[in-house]
Amino acid sequence: MTTTPIRGEAHAALITAPGSGQGKSMVTAALARLHRNAGRRVRVFKHGPDYLDPMVQEVASGAPVYQLHPWMTGTAECRWRLAEAAREADLILVEGSMGLFDGDPSSADLAILAGLPALPVIDAWGMAQTFGAVAQGLANFHPRLAIHEVIANRVGSPGHGRLLADSMPEGLALLGAIPRSDAMAIPDRHLGLVQANELEGLDAQLDAAAEVLAEAGLDRLPARVELETEAPEPPPRLLEGRRIAVARDAAFAFIYRANLDLLEAMGAELAFFSPLEDAGLPVCDALWLPGGYPELHAARIAANAPMHAAIRVHHEAGKPILAECGGLMVCMERLVDEHGAEHAPFGLLPGTARMTGKLSALGLQSLDTALGELRGHTYHHSQLETARVPVVRARRLAGSAAEAIYREGSLTASYFHGYFPSAPALTAAIFTGSGLDAALCNSSGD
Repeated sequence: MTTTPIRGEAHAALITAPGSGQGKSMVTAALARLHRNAGRRVRVFKHGPDYLDPMVQEVASGAPVYQLHPWMTGTAECRWRLAEAAREADLILVEGSMGLFDGDPSSADLAILAGLPALPVIDAWGMAQTFGAVAQGLANFHPRLAIHEVIANRVGSPGHGRLLADSMPEGLALLGAIPRSDAMAIPDRHLGLVQANELEGLDAQLDAAAEVLAEAGLDRLPARVELETEAPEPPPRLLEGRRIAVARDAAFAFIYRANLDLLEAMGAELAFFSPLEDAGLPVCDALWLPGGYPELHAARIAANAPMHAAIRVHHEAGKPILAECGGLMVCMERLVDEHGAEHAPFGLLPGTARMTGKLSALGLQSLDTALGELRGHTYHHSQLETARVPVVRARRLAGSAAEAIYREGSLTASYFHGYFPSAPALTAAIFTGSGLDAALCNSSGD
């Protein structure tokens, strides 16, 4: 089969930092809004597994945000999504994760793979000439990574900004010095940023942040980059005629756009519903309970008796259910929130999901089966107490202990978040039930 080449050219940069907490998320969002307000077409991507930052970036840019990660999404998909965006966008921004060289693959690895220049955001609070040394260290650490400019964040005064600019070594320039401003601050909670739809006045704040950047001289476009690759082959229509109910509201919102795209590309019809608001399920053949913040809404979930009954009827009928992380938590008999209050959610699995008040698991993981290797990650602040024995465990690439995969009748439940496009056949089996138990029993994990 011949493939179709995709070529595009756009101004592009990877927005990164020396480490977490430097302000790159809000700088990326403010840059996206600044150029969008100037009439430019802007696309933003996010390096690595992250659900919350993309929500803000979608509001800022007005366009869908997809994840890029050479291991989780694959190098071919990284190139394809960027080249496809370059055909229509004037500006492409990729928000990095953690520090520039942190992780394997790191944000730097993605920039090198795609041929994007990196634009570090460095928190200048409490720093003077050392700022230049930090910038030089980032620029010289990898010979194949292009860094020509940096951004100073949280600058105390115009004089402070001039001091930072004067500290730049030869070959590096200060693109702009962002002053301390309430417009550049965004609240977070235990899993990351507060969800965009919970932030009152977010649009107005993004406009204000864009003005802060414009006044700091950050309205100049980065270099143009040529991006070229081949279009991927369409996935097999393994879900033709299937209707999948997808929970999506304030409690269940951790959903990769690419996962929804794949389900539809394989022929599924998606029906969204709210376990918080609705009294029942849409007519469906399968059910997906994704991750999110069910612990913040546990009382409302527990009080929605009609929804409990509808989900139990679905389960007793042998219809497939996928419960990921937060979805797993509400499938337990008990959910204990961060205040120690006990709630009774859907009760499909014996045991308790208990908030711990600290990070319990973090890292990239995968599930390797005869139907493909489903790649993804784990990240949660709760622990499971159950006598149920998992059918298999995911394989740990880095970070925490490998997550258990539970099967209870037609229910597949785990803390593991899967990236569906990495294993279309296995994803189809999860939502049809066909061949799933055999695939899981013969899978390899830790």
